[in-house]
Amino acid sequence: MYRLGIDLGGTNIAAAVVDENYKIVGRGKVKTALPRPAEEICDAMAEAARAAIADAGLEISDIVAMGVGTPGAVDPSKGIVNFANNLGFMNTPICPMMKERLGVDFYLENDANAAAYGEFLAGAGKGTKNFVAVTLGTGVGGGIVIDGKLFSGSHYAGGELGHTVINVDGEQCSCGRKGCWEAYASATALIRQTKAKMEENKDSVMWEIADGDLEKVNGRTAWDASRKGDKAATEVVNTYCRYVSEGVVDMMNIFEPELICIGGGISNEKENLSRPVNDFVNQFRYTRFSDPGDKVCIAALGNDAGIIGAAFLDQLYK
Repeated sequence: MYRLGIDLGGTNIAAAVVDENYKIVGRGKVKTALPRPAEEICDAMAEAARAAIADAGLEISDIVAMGVGTPGAVDPSKGIVNFANNLGFMNTPICPMMKERLGVDFYLENDANAAAYGEFLAGAGKGTKNFVAVTLGTGVGGGIVIDGKLFSGSHYAGGELGHTVINVDGEQCSCGRKGCWEAYASATALIRQTKAKMEENKDSVMWEIADGDLEKVNGRTAWDASRKGDKAATEVVNTYCRYVSEGVVDMMNIFEPELICIGGGISNEKENLSRPVNDFVNQFRYTRFSDPGDKVCIAALGNDAGIIGAAFLDQLYK
C-alpha cells in the first residue's frame, strides 16, 4: 500500500511516495516559482507528485491517499488553506483542486504539524503517545501529538510554540508581541545574537569564519568558532542554548510529553545542542523528581519528516 506526501515550500515543492513501513520509494521535485496563482502552484504539485510516482515505478492507481504540508493556517476538515501570505493563498481549496488534478483523495495540514506527525510515526517520536516536535528555523515552529493525534486547537491554529513569551517586554517579535521564544531561539535570533557579539569583540574568530563580513554570518558561525576555543562565540552558544532550554521547559511543563524532539537547521549540532538543553530541562522541569531521564532529542527524519507526515494524513482525517 502506497501513499504520497508533498512538502510545499516557498522555494521548492518536494513529493515522495511512501510505503506502509514509512520508507520513501520514489521522489519528485519542482520549483515553487513564486509568485503565481494557486492554480499554477497546484499544477506544480501535481507535476512533482507524478514524477515521484514514476520514480517509484508505480501508477497513480497504486496510491491510496495523498497529503500536503503547507505553510499557513489551514482547515483540514475542509481541505482549505485559510491564509498563507508567502504563497498568496486566501481561503484556497487545495484538496478539491488537487483531487481534480490527480483523482486521489487528498488531505491537508500545516507544514510544522505534518513534520511533527512524521517524526511521531517514523522518527524520533516513534513508539510514544504524547510527543512534541520543535523546529528551530527562520522562526520557531512546532507540532503537538496528544494520545496519538495532532493537537491543533479549536480552529486548527494552535501549536504556535514560538509565540510563548519567555521575557516580558523583551526582544520585538514579528507577531507583534515582545519577548517571544521565537525572538530568542530561532536561527534568525541566533544570527542576530552572533552579529551583536562580533561587534563587541573585533578579535573574535567569528570574524575570520565570516570572512570579515557580517552579511556572511549564519547559524553555524558561533558554533564553529566555539569549537576553535573562541570565548565570545562560546558565550553566544551558551546563551542561545539557555534560550532554547527555557522554552523547552515550558513545553515540558504544559504538555508533559514522553519526548520533545528538536529539528531545523540548528539541530545539525546534534549533541552539542541536545546535551546542554537536557541538562537544563532535567534541572528545572516540574516532573524532574517523578520522571527522571533525558526528555529532549534531535529530530531523526530531517526534511523527510513533513513528507512522511503528509503522506499519512488520511489516518487522521479520513
